[in-house]
Amino acid sequence: MQDLIVLDRAVLVLPYPPSVNTYWRSNGKRRFISKAGVDFSNEVQAIVYDQNSQWFGESRLEVNVIIHPRSKRLFDLDNCLKAILDALMKAGCYVDDSQVDILRIERGLPVKGGSCEVEIIAV
Repeated sequence: MQDLIVLDRAVLVLPYPPSVNTYWRSNGKRRFISKAGVDFSNEVQAIVYDQNSQWFGESRLEVNVIIHPRSKRLFDLDNCLKAILDALMKAGCYVDDSQVDILRIERGLPVKGGSCEVEIIAV
């Protein structure tokens, strides 16, 4: 088994995340992550594994996000964060998203299909 290397910085390019409006679904009193949310999480996990398991352990973190929308249409930047932070946690980048002490998000230029750039820094 390979030893885990605790990183101090990582940069990932991820697919465009589902908004919080499409991330959650409900069935009666039961709330669950939608198919779009599960698919996004699986894609993020594959990207993290391809980049050799980015792992920050229990370090305090700064996360910087640039959202590149699919078009020039207006949208709320903050609606994208939950899916990104949850997917990174599920992929093993960190133990819990409560480790994030500094969180920055900005709107990037539109790109076909959309994407997001995420920089994680141990602080």
